[in-house]
Amino acid sequence: MAENSAENVRERAVEAALARLDLDTRARLLAGRDMWSLPGLPAIGLRPLVMSDGPIGVRGVRWTADDPSVALPSPTALAASWDPALARRAGRLLAQEARRKGVHVLLAPTVNLHRSPLGGRHFEAYSEDPFLTGEIGTGYVLGVQDGGVGTTVKHFVANDAETDRFTVDNRITPRALREVYLAPFEAIVENARPWGVMTAYNQVNGVTMTEHRHLVNEVLRGEWGFDGVNVSDWMAARSTRGCVEGGLDLAMPGPHTVYGEALAAAVRAGEVEESAVAAAVRNVLRLAARVGALESAPPAVTELPAPLDGVALAREIAVRGLVLVRNEKEALPLAAHGTVALSGAAARDARVLGGGSAQVFPDCVVSPLDGLAAALPEGALTFAVGADPGDELAAAGQGFTLRAICRDADGTVLGEGTLPNGQVQWIGDDLPVGVTHEELASVEVVGTFTPRETGEHAFGTRGLGAFVLTVAGRTVFEGVQAMGTESDPFEAYFGAPVERAAVGLVAGETVEVSLLHPLDEEFAPPLPAVMFSFVHLGPRRDPCELIAEAVEAARAADTAVVVVATTERVESEGFDREHLALPGHQDDLVRAVAAANPNTVVVVNAGSPVEMPWREEVAAILLAWFPGQEGGTALAEVLSGAAEPGGRLPTTWPVALAGVPVSEVIPSEGALRYTEGVFIGYRAWDRSGAAPAYAFGHGLGYTTWSYDSLEVTGDTARVRITNTGDRAGREVVQVYLAPLYDTAGRPARRLAGFASVEAEAGGSVEVVVRLPRRAFEVWDEERSAWTTIPGTYEVRAAHALDDTRLTATLEVRDPA
Repeated sequence: MAENSAENVRERAVEAALARLDLDTRARLLAGRDMWSLPGLPAIGLRPLVMSDGPIGVRGVRWTADDPSVALPSPTALAASWDPALARRAGRLLAQEARRKGVHVLLAPTVNLHRSPLGGRHFEAYSEDPFLTGEIGTGYVLGVQDGGVGTTVKHFVANDAETDRFTVDNRITPRALREVYLAPFEAIVENARPWGVMTAYNQVNGVTMTEHRHLVNEVLRGEWGFDGVNVSDWMAARSTRGCVEGGLDLAMPGPHTVYGEALAAAVRAGEVEESAVAAAVRNVLRLAARVGALESAPPAVTELPAPLDGVALAREIAVRGLVLVRNEKEALPLAAHGTVALSGAAARDARVLGGGSAQVFPDCVVSPLDGLAAALPEGALTFAVGADPGDELAAAGQGFTLRAICRDADGTVLGEGTLPNGQVQWIGDDLPVGVTHEELASVEVVGTFTPRETGEHAFGTRGLGAFVLTVAGRTVFEGVQAMGTESDPFEAYFGAPVERAAVGLVAGETVEVSLLHPLDEEFAPPLPAVMFSFVHLGPRRDPCELIAEAVEAARAADTAVVVVATTERVESEGFDREHLALPGHQDDLVRAVAAANPNTVVVVNAGSPVEMPWREEVAAILLAWFPGQEGGTALAEVLSGAAEPGGRLPTTWPVALAGVPVSEVIPSEGALRYTEGVFIGYRAWDRSGAAPAYAFGHGLGYTTWSYDSLEVTGDTARVRITNTGDRAGREVVQVYLAPLYDTAGRPARRLAGFASVEAEAGGSVEVVVRLPRRAFEVWDEERSAWTTIPGTYEVRAAHALDDTRLTATLEVRDPA
């Protein structure tokens, strides 16, 4: 009752504030004042609303390491926990971070689906299954909003690949759209009442999503009752009238968008109804009221959750997200007092998050090498590079101390900013103090480099425009990098690095470095931004020599641990993958080490599946999913047995790309046709009859479980299990629903519910899993309505999709 009363007060405050705004002010409020915020209106007590990217950490409005962010594991790692309660705690931590950074709204979560393993940005999405995605997304949204911070569930809808994402027309049948791609959004709207949604760049069935009146106004708002803000993806809004009629509230970024002055003019010209503008402003003011930015309205949250330890939670999520897919002869956990030979450059130089807009700068990153060195006794661990996943130059990092000097056209210094690495990404007002885009004429990255290896070091550039590169007091390159074949801004400005010079350096001897980048309108980004990189690659050693060193160390150790990974050039926002092979000579390294030591454990750090042609040759495989800043500590805890790997696969892991039933991400004549209908992920694998490397839901722990009983009554499945091992453990009880006599072209089975449970050795636990009504329904395209399919269903209690432990039948009658 008290909540409803406060909501009524907020609504009255919103209406009162709206009534005081004239047309021009209303239109201006919908355009954003800059890259990340909306204009404040002191006359009505409205403070500027601030937004920030935030799937795994809250960057804030400045691209700087001076204000570090907690970096949680990737969303895929979070989904691998199969634990909505853990997702809710993650959301609460991110809300805590947002409040610390003065952010009101997080541009997250991403609930698009892993339709194809080639999707370049899948690490930022949860899973291939709409039900699991909806459950984890609901937990995340509830957690963030528990902390009084808004969310924008994205990207609405069908933004499931990166190729031509600004223009692609995704052609999807109404049934597939409803049952698969809209399903996570619908579940989150119903169960978490999000305060925002972000509409995508792409088209769906010929209509741009920022103008999609049917899906936004009729489905999202009309059928589902969404009452929050609809914000465009950045630069997605293209038409004033189209966006207003399509239900778009905020066109970002500002101030120059299709709204603002253009919107007011359209109303005066009779092209847009003023009532539509008022409806959009009402939604924005409601958001402001909810987050406490409208002085006359009580915020939605008045008592904040207890503070959370970000480092501890980052470690817990990483542990819970690690998926052990193979463990022959109980290779893991590691034997006490044994020796370990660690190899792989990815073990030393950890990749803890994916590339693109989700990047943040954590205060500290624990690599696998750091984590194992701290966990194992002195002398028990050796390390060899073995193979480097990055065979291209990358943003200057290890050994570099850099800052950026900003100058005007006369060479006068306007300001300086520290850089965490050689990448400069200043978007909008995200500039060093005292610097403006109007005055800025050049940026010079300057600093020192202390190499850790003697030899020829490669230096280069990434970005568009003129560059002058200096190393050790000598200009080694002066020239221009022009536009290539890239079709996406991220790929154009952060695409393939170009090597400019090789310089011989000595380990431990510090040299000065500089990269001067004069700005030129010819190469200006499509929004106010400065984006380029100073890139580097250490000495190229013979791959065979590096592998031989790792093999020698592995042969002498009790256990060999090889860490392999993808790179930012493989998985990132802005482009899709071309194949699923690991980059560099990492496959060769694994095979050679496994041949030398049969007790070889491979840790795969990738945001989505990679081919593992050696998987039958190694003792154990652990999947890490870009595990965040505490990934190394979490990995050491799991390898040593101090913690159990808690993850289950949120997406099917194929043997090879050639066997993947749905893989296409490249549009043809501007359209990407989802010809598979409702059959993606494990549904498609079931239909194809092919066997993946590891099935959806698969994951091993350090104990064993018996499934003792399954009782199905009405809309619930009651499952009793026992921990039959010799240590405490966690199990994810998965319940699948299979129609025995299908008459509606449905998948052979679908995930209907799950629950994460714990028990001591020998202990039993009972869990009740609700079977949602929607699990028995299909979207009837002729009636444009959900229809229950009566008949006999088999309810399967399972450890994984391919590991059913108990079954029961359920009769569903025709509701008519």
